[in-house]
Amino acid sequence: MEGIHSLMIVPGCENPHEAPLSCICNLTEKCLSDFLHAILSTANKTMREKTMKKLMAAAAGIAMAMSVASTAQAETTIRVTLQLPQSHSLGQNWLAFQKIIEEKSNGELKLQLFHSAQLFKDNEVPEAVGSGAVEAGSVFLGRFAGSVPAVDVISLPFFFRDEAHLRQSVATGSTMRNVLDAAVLKETNAKILWWQAFGRNVYLSNDAAIRTPADMQNKKVRTYGKVLGWTVEALGGAPTLMSGSKQFLAYQQGAVDVGMTGVSAVKSRKLFEVMNHMTLTFDSAIEFVAVMNNDFFNGLSPAHQKIVLDAASEVEQQLRDAIYKEEDDAIAEVTPKMTVINLTPAERQLWVDATTGVIDRFVKEGGQTAADVVEAVSKK
Repeated sequence: MEGIHSLMIVPGCENPHEAPLSCICNLTEKCLSDFLHAILSTANKTMREKTMKKLMAAAAGIAMAMSVASTAQAETTIRVTLQLPQSHSLGQNWLAFQKIIEEKSNGELKLQLFHSAQLFKDNEVPEAVGSGAVEAGSVFLGRFAGSVPAVDVISLPFFFRDEAHLRQSVATGSTMRNVLDAAVLKETNAKILWWQAFGRNVYLSNDAAIRTPADMQNKKVRTYGKVLGWTVEALGGAPTLMSGSKQFLAYQQGAVDVGMTGVSAVKSRKLFEVMNHMTLTFDSAIEFVAVMNNDFFNGLSPAHQKIVLDAASEVEQQLRDAIYKEEDDAIAEVTPKMTVINLTPAERQLWVDATTGVIDRFVKEGGQTAADVVEAVSKK
């Protein structure tokens, strides 16, 4: 028994036959070997059996702990923050992504969606994801303008000719996409997994329709991005930057006269209850992006990284294919509840002429990256 006493370094382990389980569990591999040898060689059968039972119980506990740890390692949970309701197209987009990655990884990848800004507001998402406060999330692309001014190219008025032109410009592998995705990653540590089509910009008003730039004169206008504010200024209005969640109350209280927003938001946020006119200018695209903390992504196994990227590519296409139909459906749904205005070609041209200078201002103030993406899109 002398050899055992010399190995007992944990308080309470002086007598191996009376030692608590915590003592046995803390023994090193070599110590455990000597410990077993001493136990088996003891002449006291009762004490030997008593100690062996303890050892077996401890071993079972260790095995269970290792099993739990192994399961915890095998299951990686991706927490996602989303400012919109789960029922919104972006929420459904994440659920489609969840289904794919959980099936392809045999449950090793899990996704937990925190919708309706339960964790973070839209303007907090870039910092939250970049810092690792949450693994992933959806955010309006323009929220990265503070770090990467060139992302606001998507908000330039009448810059994208039509749906086909927009699709070409934002497609995976396009020059604009490569430049912007890389810049966001470099500046924020947020990896763009896929772009989430949100639809096109429209204008909301009360009592009077907005048909021409003259109708925007001296109007206080809710905007959701810097370049959109430039557009309002070019039209003669006064921009007020405001998050999407504050729209309803602002319109209800008359804090602004006109609101820039997306058609899907008119439906999901029930903005038709507080604004009675919607002008379909479709002057700019609204793009969100699904982002993931880059350190978290790099910590995934190569197999899991591939599953994530493949799923991202699949759900990006699904959403973009569906978004314009969803937009049309939303317009049809709210039409009985508000007056919907379609611009004539002549009216539209007035808007185009009034806002041409916004593109020049963007190139001048946005730096070389902004100039590069404008050139890339203009060539398509």
